[in-house]
Amino acid sequence: MRHKLKSKNFPKICAIIEARIGSTRLPGKVLMPICGKPMLQHIIERLRFSKLINQIILAIPDTKENDILEEFALRNSIGCYRGSENEVLARIYLAAKENNCDVIVRITADNPLIDPEIIDLAIKKYLSARADYSSTFYPSRFLPIGLDAEVFNFHALEIAYKNAKKSHQREHVTPYFYEHPDVFKIISIKLPKHLENPKLRLTLDTKEDLELITKIYAKLYKTGSLFKTKEILDLFKVQPELKKINAHIIQKIK
Repeated sequence: MRHKLKSKNFPKICAIIEARIGSTRLPGKVLMPICGKPMLQHIIERLRFSKLINQIILAIPDTKENDILEEFALRNSIGCYRGSENEVLARIYLAAKENNCDVIVRITADNPLIDPEIIDLAIKKYLSARADYSSTFYPSRFLPIGLDAEVFNFHALEIAYKNAKKSHQREHVTPYFYEHPDVFKIISIKLPKHLENPKLRLTLDTKEDLELITKIYAKLYKTGSLFKTKEILDLFKVQPELKKINAHIIQKIK
């Protein structure tokens, strides 16, 4: 699929996916199959439903075990940048710089249920407010874990890259933004009330998460079409027992 073209009067909007083969809890999870496709491929397919994203870039570590992800990016016709494994802020900044990104949508590769309509809403709110950073979870979480969207501009990212000193700021990319509201114009993305469910876990970090997400895909996924957040939440209303599969998992910071 061809990327949407950037117009002369519109910024280049890039979705940058943080990914790596290594994982403490579930090694190799980014390529684990869901409905016959690697999880990472589902993420890319869902991002391609966005009406506003111009380019998709995979940002991966420059270690040999991640060569397989560079090959994956080539097969799927998306950009690829390789950098530091642990200093993810630097990896995202340099990926954005190399690809001349004006606006960055941060995506983590353990969220195969991201909703491109929510992402587009976040981008629109970000652009209309002329913000530096916008988020669906700041100052508090609203959406299920694994569905949040973060949007920020390259200038703000460069400030964070040059000034962030604490290890968690450099490992997790965006804490420097919301820890410095005096430096950045930050907006919280308001979402429809029916999407509120901050305790529901829809990210993939454990075998229990994989079991749940596989069941969701088995019920809702159809090749070439997009199932949305409302459909996922409606499924939980019909099958509330699904919540129990991974309800005991403690969320790590992303």
